[in-house]
Amino acid sequence: MTSRKQPPLLADHLCFNLYSTSLKMTQLYKPLLAELNLTYPQYLVMVVLWEEEGLGIRDVAERLGQDSGSITPIAKRLEAEGYLLRDRDPNDERNRVLTLTDAGQKLRTAGVRISQQIAAACDLQLAEFHQLMAALNKLGRNLDR
Repeated sequence: MTSRKQPPLLADHLCFNLYSTSLKMTQLYKPLLAELNLTYPQYLVMVVLWEEEGLGIRDVAERLGQDSGSITPIAKRLEAEGYLLRDRDPNDERNRVLTLTDAGQKLRTAGVRISQQIAAACDLQLAEFHQLMAALNKLGRNLDR
């Protein structure tokens, strides 16, 4: 009888551990963001704009590792909520530049509070956090190749 190689167990699949952890993380964010009337993708766009305002949709998409077609409807919803404005890019009229409104700027304080709540729920020491972030960044760079 020949022995067959067994596939790795589910718990041994890096992809599954990343996937299930990502689901848990977004579920943790969900009720916190609901108070702000934001979805998780909308929140990520806001985080990018809190870091640097006046970016074009393409720039935001690039920072989030997405295509501009997926960011445009998110930006439209954020504009409808009154959190940002979408203006034509003077250098490229096909692109829209995103700027925060006063309401979008004020939301930054709530964003800081949410980050603190998420950090507390993760219960990682600072060194563990930095180690995990370094490993995930390395993995991302390796997968980009």
